Amino acid sequence: MLLGLDGVHVEHVDRRDGLLVVTVSTPAAPIGCPSCGVVATGRGRRRRLLHDVPGTTRVRIVWRQRVWRCGDDGCAKKTFVEQVPTLVARRGSITKRAVGWAIGQLRREHATVHGLARQLGTSWKTVWRAVEPELVRLAADEARFEGVTTLGVDEHVWHHVDPRKRGPKELTGMVDLSRDSAGKTRSRLLDLVPGRSGKAYASWLADRGDTFRKNVRVAALDPFAGYKTAINDKLEDATAVLDAFHVVKLGTAAVDEVRRRVQQDTLGHRGRKGDPLYGIQTILRAGAENLTDKQQVRLTTAIEADPAHDEVFVAWQCAQQLRSAYHTKDLAEGQRIAEKVVDTFHTCPIPEIARLGRTLRRWRSAFLAYFTTGRSSNGGTEAVNGIIELHRRLARGYRNRDNYRLRMLLAAGGLTQ
Repeated sequence: MLLGLDGVHVEHVDRRDGLLVVTVSTPAAPIGCPSCGVVATGRGRRRRLLHDVPGTTRVRIVWRQRVWRCGDDGCAKKTFVEQVPTLVARRGSITKRAVGWAIGQLRREHATVHGLARQLGTSWKTVWRAVEPELVRLAADEARFEGVTTLGVDEHVWHHVDPRKRGPKELTGMVDLSRDSAGKTRSRLLDLVPGRSGKAYASWLADRGDTFRKNVRVAALDPFAGYKTAINDKLEDATAVLDAFHVVKLGTAAVDEVRRRVQQDTLGHRGRKGDPLYGIQTILRAGAENLTDKQQVRLTTAIEADPAHDEVFVAWQCAQQLRSAYHTKDLAEGQRIAEKVVDTFHTCPIPEIARLGRTLRRWRSAFLAYFTTGRSSNGGTEAVNGIIELHRRLARGYRNRDNYRLRMLLAAGGLTQ
């Protein structure tokens, strides 16, 4: 055994040209022909160069691989070479141990395949051809879908070239948001499928089977009707929950729309430096409890600059009321505020707030479900998207969607060993 390499013993160790070269071979033992089983006779050895896990220097393993000849003259096999699966895959040039090390670097250390190839002293293709089969095997294991009780969904753009050359730009990602015994969310990427549509999500759910679908109790999503339709069709027993961040974002966007409209109505142009409303655009996006005394004065001064600015202030107060529903420590109190928002916003004379109210009324059950499901949200899905963006930048983009899917599943916890 050589540092975890079972089945071989060391014959010689040499350090030269910045390399640690270790010569190994297998113990002598009779072996049968893989075709007919007749005991084979030795026909010498051949030297096979393998790349191993690097240390302070690169490591090369020279395996003196035995060559055998079948003792049966009628066997079609004739000659064959020994194989040690625990050392290296058939026709491979990277040791099993180095493959495991590379997968660990990709998973935990934000490494790139190119960087690993440089450390191993080989090429990108050589590293990926060694790693890919293991990732494919892990991705095909249906056991990784077990125990999912809370499911998140979101989309992202994986490339920015012509779709006719590389296929759909958008991918829909499914994320395990189940909580462990300590209440911590897993945030584990389960899969990436082409397209941004309810059909893509529904097809993936259908492929998972009845057991998986019946086990899902909560389904978090952004306000996209396609995903909601898929949840209603395929996850009949699950409670759909509208993501809190996106709800608050809708309120903030409504305030921005009111500010821009009032700006145009009062001054006849877009906001410019020195305009009262333009000077408070960032203040209007902040929470009231976070404003400093100076910011409070700036807000008051800008609103009082023109009676028409009262619309902006009322819209800001509505957005703050919507936001406060999520910030209350008592879920029952938060639900009462949310119900009041749903029941009143659509009657507001400010058109942007009324439109926001109508949107929330359409999503009423999913909006209020946040307060009955222990603050379930799609935040873990956004965290996974952050990991995906990081690894896409590290790799300077991807050209192959299958490779992209495997790499992101590995980086975002979707593949477990």
